Amino acid sequence: MTDKNNPSSILIVCMGNICRSPTGEAVLKGMAQNAGLSLDIDSAGTIAYHQGNPPDKRSRAAGEIRGYDFSHMRARQVRQQDFTDFDLILAADKANLSDLLALCPAQHQHKVKLFLSYGEQSVDEIPDPYYGEGDGFEIVLDLIENAAKNIIKELAQ
Repeated sequence: MTDKNNPSSILIVCMGNICRSPTGEAVLKGMAQNAGLSLDIDSAGTIAYHQGNPPDKRSRAAGEIRGYDFSHMRARQVRQQDFTDFDLILAADKANLSDLLALCPAQHQHKVKLFLSYGEQSVDEIPDPYYGEGDGFEIVLDLIENAAKNIIKELAQ
């Protein structure tokens, strides 16, 4: 682990850990590898409903078309130890952010942010595509890629 200004470990969090957060994990891992950065990147959910399941097949399909790897991912719930173990914890939306801050010890709250706070778009929440139809998974990928590029650029400096 490093200090809060130069994270070496990142946790991405959504509600169920089967759509948005594994997509964020896959994108950040791919971009970090391409940039030659050694980062510990993981994902989790605020609930355990999908515990042990692989990412949603629609998320995987959309991401794999763009070259991202979802292998070996399994849904898990956020653990108290995550607030100590990770330097940066990125929430998919404001509800996840609120849930994380409610669980997070005061000394680690500076680590918890919205994923899209690194983005250049006017949207600050990654929409949940789980119950939607159409291009929801593509929109999620576009938003995550935009923010992830800035995260990687910042870490590479």
